[in-house]
Amino acid sequence: MSHDYVLNVYFDGSCPLCQREIAIYRRFPEAAAIQWVDVSNGEDLGADLSCAAAMARFHVRDSEGRLFSGAAAFSQMWRKFPGWRWLGWLSAWPPMSWMFELAYRLFLPIRPTLQKWVRRWSS
Repeated sequence: MSHDYVLNVYFDGSCPLCQREIAIYRRFPEAAAIQWVDVSNGEDLGADLSCAAAMARFHVRDSEGRLFSGAAAFSQMWRKFPGWRWLGWLSAWPPMSWMFELAYRLFLPIRPTLQKWVRRWSS
């Protein structure tokens, strides 16, 4: 992935929840400095990130090539947007970072059910 961006955001473009959330972030002017990578097409993401891993959890890569996953990835992304920066810094601060990660891990098992609901409501 190119390091010309401040962040590479890897998201599941086949997930209606993810599509809607990413659409919110992409409206910000700062989103132009972010590379938005839909991982649902199975493209090569690099040696340290498989497509399966990227589909299972949210990931971002910063301009230095460091890979972040789960709540830490959201924290990195939120810090790029005015109005969201406070949440990015709060979610990076222990013990809040642990609580955000716990909440993210609790969300993951219910994500498929929520996806079905969103697909049903959207059609």
